[in-house]
Amino acid sequence: MSRTELHKPATAHTKARNATVTIPTDAGDFERATRGFIAPHPTGHIVDATGRTVINVNDYDFLAVGNPAPDTVNPSLWRHAQLNHHHGLFEVRKDVYQVRGYDISNITFLRGNTGWLVIDPLTTEQTARDSYELVTAQLGFLPVVAVIYTHSHTDHFGGVLGVTTQEEVDAGRCIVIAPEHFMHETVGENVIAGPAMGRRALFQFGPLLPAAPTGHIDCGLGNSVPIGPPGLIAPTHDITFTGEEMTVDGIRIIFQLTPESEAPAEMNFFFPDLNALCMAENCNHTMHNLIPIRGALVRNAMNWSKYINEAMELFGAQTDVVFTSHHWPRWGNEDLMGFLTNQRDLYKWMHDQTMRWANHGLVAAEIAETLQLPEEFLANDHTRGYYGDLVHNSKAVYQRYLSWYDGNPANLKKYPPVEAGKRYVELAGGADALLAKARAAFDAGDYRWVVELLNHLIFADASNQAARDLQADTFEQMGYQAESATFRNAYLNGAQELRYGPPPLTGGAGRGRGILRAMSVEQVFDTIAVRLKSEEVGGQKLFINWTFTDLNEKWVLGLSNRTLFHVQGRHEFSAAATLTMERMTLVDIVTQQTTFMDQVNGGNITVDGDASALLTIFGNLDVFTPGFHIVEP
Repeated sequence: MSRTELHKPATAHTKARNATVTIPTDAGDFERATRGFIAPHPTGHIVDATGRTVINVNDYDFLAVGNPAPDTVNPSLWRHAQLNHHHGLFEVRKDVYQVRGYDISNITFLRGNTGWLVIDPLTTEQTARDSYELVTAQLGFLPVVAVIYTHSHTDHFGGVLGVTTQEEVDAGRCIVIAPEHFMHETVGENVIAGPAMGRRALFQFGPLLPAAPTGHIDCGLGNSVPIGPPGLIAPTHDITFTGEEMTVDGIRIIFQLTPESEAPAEMNFFFPDLNALCMAENCNHTMHNLIPIRGALVRNAMNWSKYINEAMELFGAQTDVVFTSHHWPRWGNEDLMGFLTNQRDLYKWMHDQTMRWANHGLVAAEIAETLQLPEEFLANDHTRGYYGDLVHNSKAVYQRYLSWYDGNPANLKKYPPVEAGKRYVELAGGADALLAKARAAFDAGDYRWVVELLNHLIFADASNQAARDLQADTFEQMGYQAESATFRNAYLNGAQELRYGPPPLTGGAGRGRGILRAMSVEQVFDTIAVRLKSEEVGGQKLFINWTFTDLNEKWVLGLSNRTLFHVQGRHEFSAAATLTMERMTLVDIVTQQTTFMDQVNGGNITVDGDASALLTIFGNLDVFTPGFHIVEP
């Protein structure tokens, strides 16, 4: 029996709740999502060189327009997923085209004098290549002469090798444009917390859930995330200030930097000869995250709103079409200015009202329970929480200003989940008594209370199958009710792991090699330091010198007080050893593609001094398990 067949139906409580959901009434959304349609991908099924599925939009044909929302999906989210299911090549306006629906993000092609300017080449090489081939089949071949990365998230640059090559860029036949600090933020934001963030991303995007009305239906920003490793070509041109202009293959562009908005490094830009404005991922047909549930740096909601307002002031009067890195465009100045206005006001409202109540003394959980999205925002598809969620976003604003701590000393040093769970079970009168109370709450439809009760029981005794089963059933109903695709995915993924266990994931260290190869030496050393087993190196102190021949750089890596530190630009006279190598050799070792010994024996590393000193550091590095438990101890 498949995992899909083992899903439970919606309960009466879920059916009743979903029946009360208000649905956006703007019929124009479906016209916009299909406007300019030229052709679909020939099969809708994209595979890599080995024949492995990268993405298959056919799995989501149950979302066809006209199909009513099933009981197991929030009707508002169902409508949004139907909009995201439109896929193919679309004309935005003359000489501007998008391929949508074969990745979580959009790829945009602008026709220049001699070739294509590509904006945001998707997540993986294969989805970008198939998109380029679709454009070529329908519009004729043109070389890619320029690529723009709107910001520093993987789904906006990871497929660059599907539209150009490093050789083309090195030869100057293709330029790559990005906001300043793009490289630093790209390899920095997800590296230190990479293993934890990658594991949590499975809950956010739900790639292991089966596509079905009882399973995965959408990601909020797009239908689904393609499966495959990202690549990266470093930018050749950095945009350093708002108002900076470039002409690329005859296409005039005016840039607006928006750091600390949706990404740490991001930019919008305007095409004055086309009256077209690209808002990157700063505007979407959904409320966005102020912090994703996978984890990341908290975003600046106030500045985000101000950047949208600045774009309106700079470019709004001249704009006839707005397109973005996700979803579909808006046409006509009145319509698009209304869209931008609502997006601007949404982020400012979340910021201001969260801090208003915080200054009344409410804590994050209380604010999340107090705030209700006003009818002005509920009326629009693009200001509802299909990706972000007001509950989570208000907590993000609180965290940015006041941290995780709510000011109550009782919460300064609480017991961790296992120890707290044991005590709560005892307080409830034992596992059977707690489980009975949870079953009664489930029957009453009080699912939030069920998951709180059972979380204590499961962390006290993960082998309690009755508790696991009921918790899974409860997560499932909460997923069926969620309007946010990411919340739905998290609940359903939690249910799936309680029933079948966490995924046996392997190979996490090497998957991101295409990005990690762009890391600086400093970032590599920072990554190593996070893995040091402090308890194993007490009393040790040493220095290791490094010379990276391809960079002409000298470094010192030191161990002191169970901590690693590094210094650039010199060697330490008392170092135990000096190593000479290329930077990529170190990256390959850190990503477990090879070992120090293999590289020394292969002649790629020269060691002067005591080679065994390396074991003091590299013999005491932790190995992270990407399939660690989340919904159980």
